[in-house]
Amino acid sequence: MKVLILGGTTEASALARLLAGDARFDATLSYAGRTRAPVAQPIPWRVGGFGGPAGLADYLRGEGIEALVDATHPFAQRMSWNAAEAAAITGVPLLALRRGPWTVQPGDRWLPVADMAAAAQAIGEAPRRVFLTVGQQELAPFKATAQHIYLIRSVDPPAPETLPPQAEVFTARGPFEATAEQALLTDHAIEVIVTKNSGGSATAAKLAAARALGLPVIMVDRPRVPEVEAVETAEAALDWLISIRHPGEGRDPL
Repeated sequence: MKVLILGGTTEASALARLLAGDARFDATLSYAGRTRAPVAQPIPWRVGGFGGPAGLADYLRGEGIEALVDATHPFAQRMSWNAAEAAAITGVPLLALRRGPWTVQPGDRWLPVADMAAAAQAIGEAPRRVFLTVGQQELAPFKATAQHIYLIRSVDPPAPETLPPQAEVFTARGPFEATAEQALLTDHAIEVIVTKNSGGSATAAKLAAARALGLPVIMVDRPRVPEVEAVETAEAALDWLISIRHPGEGRDPL
């Protein structure tokens, strides 16, 4: 069975590892190209867009794709809608592999907001030291709240023109550890964290660190995505692929 995985997440890589060497599947993983040095995969992979839902539909037909797995980031809203539309156009079965969101734990001081513009305003009027971890593509709204001092972490360096004037940038890729995150926040005298509800374990340590230090977290809610069949783990996605390949067949025992 020919499978296309729309990737860029830990879950996409986990599914790629499960499918690698499995003779039942001929899988390709596709990166959108937002990260300069994507993680190498154990299956064939490509980088770049498709040209909207029509372009993705053409790719599915041209490559003879028999199953589509949307394992993009929870905030990759446009790609998820494109995948749903392309699947509807072609009739290719679609599964969303979406990690669960983070949830409030005892001791958390979260302020949920709808989008980045609301997050920037929620920091407040008085100057504050802000740890900003929202990705390199969504920094522009914070230029309007230039009174704050920002510590920005990103996988790749953001474009200079997107940065607020008082910004220190450093690059790093998770997973991160709670003790190190707490030290980072303390060393930079951070007063508030701004992040988006990506879910997963790779970057959750900052939330534990904020909880330990009693820091507020401005949490950007996830955008609306298509209501399609969805699972949260690579193992469940593999079960789905097996089920549509040969109904009634199960995973090979470990």
